[in-house]
Amino acid sequence: MYDVLVIGTGIAGLSAAVSAAQTGAQVALASAGKLFSGSSFYPGTWGLGLIAPVDDEDAADLADTIKRVGCGVAVPSLVDAFAHGIRPALVWLQDEVGVELMEPSSTDAASQKAFIPCFDHKHRQWRGLTRQSMQDAFTSAIDRFGIDLLERHELVDLMDRGDRLAGALFLNTATKRFAAVGARAVILATGGTSGLFERTLTSRDVLGSVQGIALKHGCSLINIEFMQMMPGLLSPARGVVFNEKTFRYAAPNESLDRARHSTADLLEMRSGYGPFTSRLASRAVDFAIDSAGEDGWPVTMNYPKDNVPEFVQTFSGWLKDEFGVKPDTPLRLGMYAHASNGGIRINSRGETGVEGLYACGEATGGMHGADRIGGLSSANGVVFGRAAGKAAAKYARVASASRDVDASMGGTEAPLKVPVQTRAIEMYNATKITGELHRLMSEHCMIRRTEDSLDAALEQIIELEETVRDIAVKPSQANDSANRSAMLYHRLNNQLLLARAMVEAMQGRSESRGSHARADHPQEDPALAHPSRAFLTGRRNTLNVSIG
Repeated sequence: MYDVLVIGTGIAGLSAAVSAAQTGAQVALASAGKLFSGSSFYPGTWGLGLIAPVDDEDAADLADTIKRVGCGVAVPSLVDAFAHGIRPALVWLQDEVGVELMEPSSTDAASQKAFIPCFDHKHRQWRGLTRQSMQDAFTSAIDRFGIDLLERHELVDLMDRGDRLAGALFLNTATKRFAAVGARAVILATGGTSGLFERTLTSRDVLGSVQGIALKHGCSLINIEFMQMMPGLLSPARGVVFNEKTFRYAAPNESLDRARHSTADLLEMRSGYGPFTSRLASRAVDFAIDSAGEDGWPVTMNYPKDNVPEFVQTFSGWLKDEFGVKPDTPLRLGMYAHASNGGIRINSRGETGVEGLYACGEATGGMHGADRIGGLSSANGVVFGRAAGKAAAKYARVASASRDVDASMGGTEAPLKVPVQTRAIEMYNATKITGELHRLMSEHCMIRRTEDSLDAALEQIIELEETVRDIAVKPSQANDSANRSAMLYHRLNNQLLLARAMVEAMQGRSESRGSHARADHPQEDPALAHPSRAFLTGRRNTLNVSIG
């Protein structure tokens, strides 16, 4: 039996695993895909930015700014712990893990307007995270601390023994066999909710199923209606992040709904942040992109010949090197589902309220609000990944000493047959239902939400849940095909539960606040300046969603 089982190998899961292992805990690190996966290593972006306050005074200012940008729905105590935890987490990442952090090329470059984080009002300490540096450093740490890797292990369910966790049940998608992995503590670091949408700027191993599993085991979700929708390329390359800093150089082929602002002013305003927000007049740019549909919003770039900001040079150079897209190539943009601002509710130690279960990274919420400052997703992964790893290892030591957790499960993988009570759904049907889910979430739950569209989404989700129940069968035998079909049944049920929670939270928030936009309620409602919460109650696991 492991002391700590970490599920997810983005920056949050990696930080959690190393942090736990540094205490002497025996750690396993599982991922649905290969090692170094999830949004942290998504190939459609040129790298990750991370910001930190320069001193304690700046940390206090950053906390205040997070709360303001969060529009009243972030958890103040969690925000304070987050803002003050970034600097020590960066020191740990650099000095103890060995990740090399990029810095602006000069003091002059660091003072450029492009280095002000999205939605922020001032410069912070900016650091860049490259994939190669993270892979090299974390590979070395994994080897150094003897962390066991469980690649291509998709989480099917958590395992309970009495009133506490005993580990997790996976499907090893390489061998098509179920595997029970015993652990005294489990950390969920499986990413956000973008896996429920058609167009995403995250890897497909971000499934959007684990939040449903967490709900079923007693966790609550917070602010699940808030997620980032980002402009990205539809052509000549697809699934590629568009650098918002370049909007000021864009020459759109179609007019904007300008209201009181000129097109140039709207594009300049839109250059200050990446994800859509309903708070600012430059939302007109996102609405124009969204209205263009699958054809994409046509735009060409007119970069200046001199004094191009470093950020912009990096992006345009990367776009040319990786995708062959030259600076003067006509582009078509579309809106993509990206990062989640809400998720599993945790405290500053990554505790979920369920004994032995922890969470960190984009799977969680509370430290962000309706909008999120740029560079804080990566920081969130490191700060709360490190904290969750420490706390889970400490819990495991106490659990081990008390001998309340049965060690008879063994230390590593134990192949299982399909449980008798498991139901299954064939690949063809699962693919069809998944496609329907992606379609309805993309059609009704992106940046133009209305009561009618959300009602339609909920009705279709309930119909899909009924379809899954109707066509699911009990496997007649345990084999590779039956194992995969059983996993698909569990995955779909958990995805549909999360989708229903998201839609009901969107329905309950009859206002526009940050990343949540209601076309039928375009203004903020002061009475709704509170976090939302989703949880299950009763023997029937009834979903409850409330605000306040």
